[in-house]
Amino acid sequence: MAPDRGSSEHESEDETRALRRASTEEDAGDVELSAVEDSQRYLAEQAEQPQNFTLRGTVVGLAIGVIICFSNTYFGLQTGWISGMTMPASLIGFAFFKSISKHLDYPFTPVENVLVQTVAGAVGTMPLGCGFVGVIPALNYLLKPEENGPMPLSTANLILWSLGICFFGVVFAVPLRKQVIIREKLKFPTGTATALIISVLHGGGDDARIARHESGIETAKRKSAEILRSRSRSEDMLRRSSSMSGIPRDAAGNFQAVPTMSAEITESDDQTLQKDHRGDWKAKIRLLVVAFGISAIYTLSSYFIPQIHHLPVFGLPLAHNWLWTLNPSPAYVGQGIVMGPATTLHMLLGAILGWGILSPLAKSKGWATGPVDDWQSGSKGWIVWVSLAVMLADSIISLGWLVLRPLIIRGPQWYHKARDGNFWGLLSSQHTQGGSYTALRSSEQPTSHQLGSNSDHQSTTKLEKDESPDVDAPPEHLVPNRIVLALLVVSIAFCVLAIRTVFGSLVPFYAIFLALVLALLLSIMGVRAQGETDLNPVSGISKLTQLIFALVIPSSNPNAVTINLLAGAISESGALQAGDMMQDLKTGHLLGASPRAQFYGQMIGSAVGAVVSAGVYKLYTSVYQVPGGLFQVPTGFVWIFTARLVTGKGLPPMAWQWALGAGMIFAVMTALRIRGQSRWWQAWVPGGIAVAVGMYNTPSFTLARTIGGLVNWYWRWYRKREDTPVIVLASGLILGEGLVSILNLCLASMKVPHL
Repeated sequence: MAPDRGSSEHESEDETRALRRASTEEDAGDVELSAVEDSQRYLAEQAEQPQNFTLRGTVVGLAIGVIICFSNTYFGLQTGWISGMTMPASLIGFAFFKSISKHLDYPFTPVENVLVQTVAGAVGTMPLGCGFVGVIPALNYLLKPEENGPMPLSTANLILWSLGICFFGVVFAVPLRKQVIIREKLKFPTGTATALIISVLHGGGDDARIARHESGIETAKRKSAEILRSRSRSEDMLRRSSSMSGIPRDAAGNFQAVPTMSAEITESDDQTLQKDHRGDWKAKIRLLVVAFGISAIYTLSSYFIPQIHHLPVFGLPLAHNWLWTLNPSPAYVGQGIVMGPATTLHMLLGAILGWGILSPLAKSKGWATGPVDDWQSGSKGWIVWVSLAVMLADSIISLGWLVLRPLIIRGPQWYHKARDGNFWGLLSSQHTQGGSYTALRSSEQPTSHQLGSNSDHQSTTKLEKDESPDVDAPPEHLVPNRIVLALLVVSIAFCVLAIRTVFGSLVPFYAIFLALVLALLLSIMGVRAQGETDLNPVSGISKLTQLIFALVIPSSNPNAVTINLLAGAISESGALQAGDMMQDLKTGHLLGASPRAQFYGQMIGSAVGAVVSAGVYKLYTSVYQVPGGLFQVPTGFVWIFTARLVTGKGLPPMAWQWALGAGMIFAVMTALRIRGQSRWWQAWVPGGIAVAVGMYNTPSFTLARTIGGLVNWYWRWYRKREDTPVIVLASGLILGEGLVSILNLCLASMKVPHL
C-alpha cells in the first residue's frame, strides 16, 4: 500500500517543531546555567579575599559594638527597646576606614565591611540576649522574699551567666543557613538593606555587585522563560496564519522570535541604576554627624535640666495625675523613624487604651488604689496585666501560624501523595520544597518522540516552576559540620555548667536541658519569622517558654518563679542569637563574604559583648536607682508578672477579667493581620505587640516615638523619597544619646548636681 502522504507530512511537522523546541530549551538552559556559573565564580572570588577576616576589621567592629552596647543598655533599661544597628555600624566602619585610607596597606572592601557590622551587631545585641534589660533586673530587684528574692548577683556571676547563654544560638543558626538563605532565599529585609547600603558606600561596580548571584539568576530565569514563551507564541501565530511568507528565519531554518523588552536589562540601565545607588556618602556622613550632635547636646542638657524628660504638653493636671507627658528625646524620635508609622500609631493606641481609659477606670473603681505610677498597687501595675494578655495572645497566634502554615499549604499535597502510596514522593517533596536544583538539560539531547509527548505549555512553564539553582560559597569557606556539632555540644554543656554555677541547685538539670531544647526549636520559628517579616518574635518566644514551664514546674516549688524567668531568658537568647546570625549571613551571602569568617566574627563579638554588657549593666545599676527615676525597667516587670501569672501567684482585683477580654480581642486582631498579609487594610489592624508596648510604657516615650513614625510617613509616603536618609538620621539620633549617656553616667557617679 502506498504511504499516507498526509500522515507523513504531519509527522514531519511534529518532528520539526519538537527539534525547534529542543533548541529553544537548550538556549534557555544555557542562559540560566551561564548565570549559575558566573555567580559561583563570583562567590568564590569574593570569599577568597584576604579582607574577609582581618584583625583591624574585628577591632573596629568591637569598638562600634561597644558604643551600641552602651546605647542599647541605656534604652533597654528605660523602655525595653534595643536595635542591632547593623546599617549604622557599616556606615561608621566605612567612614572610619575611608578617613584613614591613605595609611592602609590594603583597601577596605565590602566583605570586610560585612565583618565589621557582623561583629558590631553581635556585641550590641548582648544587653537583650543576656537578659540585662529584662530578666536580670527582675531577679535583682523585683523578686519578693517569698520567691527567694531579691537575688543580687556579683559582676563575676553576671559575666559567667552571659558567657553561658551567648553561644549556642549562634552555633545552631549555622545549619539553618542552607535552608533559609540558599534554598528558600528568604528576604531578611534588614540584612538585604544592609547589603545594599554597603554596596552603595563602596560604589557598586565589580567590588560590590549587590545580590548578583541571586538577582542574576532570577533575571536569567525570566529571560530563559521568556525565550520559551516567545517561541511558543510565535509558533502559535504561525500555525494560525494562512501564509508564512515574509517571516524571518535563522540560519538553521527556525523562525526567529522577537525578544521582549521586559526580559532585557541593558548595560546602560545597569549603569544608571548603579549611579542612582551610589549617591554621596559624604552627605550621609554629614547627616549622621549633625543628627548625632543634636542628640548629644540634648542628652547632656537633660542631665542638668532633668525636667525636660517630662514636658506637660497636655497640661499640668494630666501630667501630675495621669502621667501624660512628653519626653522630647531625639533618640526616641529616631526609634519611631525606624519603627515606622504603623507600629508607632499602634503603640499610641495602646497608650490611649492603657493610660487614657483603663488607668482612670481602675483608679475610680478601686481596683488599683495606690499612686498611679506605683507598680505594685497603682494603675501602672494594673494595666500591665492587660498588656501582658495582649502580648501573649499575639505571640501564641503568630507562633501557632508559623507552625501550622506549612501544614496548611502543603497538607493537601502530602495527603494525596500519602493516599496514593507515593511515600518516596512525599519525602522528596519535603526535601525539595526549599529549592533544590533540578538540571535544565542532560548531556544527551532528547529525542523527538520524547519532546513530542509534552505540550508547549509544559515546556514553557517548567523553568518558571523550578526553583533557582543553589549557589553557595566554596566548601572551604563554609563552617564544617563536625565543627558545628562539636561547638554545639560544648556551648550547651558550658551553658548548663554556667547556670548551675551561678544559681546552684535552684535550677534542676532537667529544667535547663528542657529550656535549651525549647530554645533551639523555637529559634527555628524566630529565624523564619525574621526572614519573612523582618521581626524576630523573641518576646513571644520567651513568653511561650514561660507558659510551657508553668506546666512542667509545679507552682508549689518555692523556686518556680526563678526557674520560669531563667527558662524564658534562655529561649529568648537562643532565638535572638540565631536571628542575628542569620541576618548577617544574608548580608554576607548577597555580597559574597565568607560564611566561616562571619561565624568567627559573630562568636568573637558575642563573647566580648557578653562581658561588656555585664559591666555596662553593673555601671548603670550602681549609679542610678533601678527601678525608678530614669530607668523604670518596664520589661523587667513584664517578665516577673508573666512568671507570676503562669505560676498562679495571683492578680489584682478584676485584672484577670479585663486581661482575658483583651486577650480574646487581640487574638482575633492577630488572626486578621495574618489573613490580611500583603493587603492594603492590614496596616489598619492593630498589632498586639505594639499595642502592649504602648500600654506598659509611660506615654512620654510613646508620644516621642509617634512623632518619629510621622516623620517617617511624611518622608517616605507623602514625599515619596527613598528611606536611606531618614534611616541615617535616625541612627545618628539614637547613637548620639546612647553614647553621651556614658558622659551622663560619669557625671552622676561624681555626684555633679542638677540645675
